[in-house]
Amino acid sequence: MKKQTVILSAVAAAMIGLSGCATQGLPTVDSSATQQVATYDVGTVQSIRYVAIKDNGAGTLVGAAIGAVLGHMVGHGHGKELATLGGGLAGAYVGNQAAAANAQELTVRLSNGKRVVVISKGVQFQVGQRVRIVRQGGHVVSVEPY
Repeated sequence: MKKQTVILSAVAAAMIGLSGCATQGLPTVDSSATQQVATYDVGTVQSIRYVAIKDNGAGTLVGAAIGAVLGHMVGHGHGKELATLGGGLAGAYVGNQAAAANAQELTVRLSNGKRVVVISKGVQFQVGQRVRIVRQGGHVVSVEPY
């Protein structure tokens, strides 16, 4: 029981410690965006459709690992093996669901009259709102209020 408490405390401390590493309140930019020229378009949101972005596998993997570790702390013999397997499966499901992100598919009428559709996550927009769409190469880097 004491070993389980120590392991659980270590996992919780690691999760809390890692969550503090993120810079809060600032947009995240990929390191490949440095030393690059980007362009932007300005427009008005015409319509919004809510969508979910699928997990890229990271949430599933982390959830499975944490679930397996926690499941391994339960039971003895074959029960421990079943608990480890069940914990891994449950953790994979929970991690997958937690990593799926809610987003908005925006139809934007640009200042030049063209219409474009972009998907944005992390910022909630409203119909009629002015936005700036930043592009680098053929990729949208960000969509932000303007």
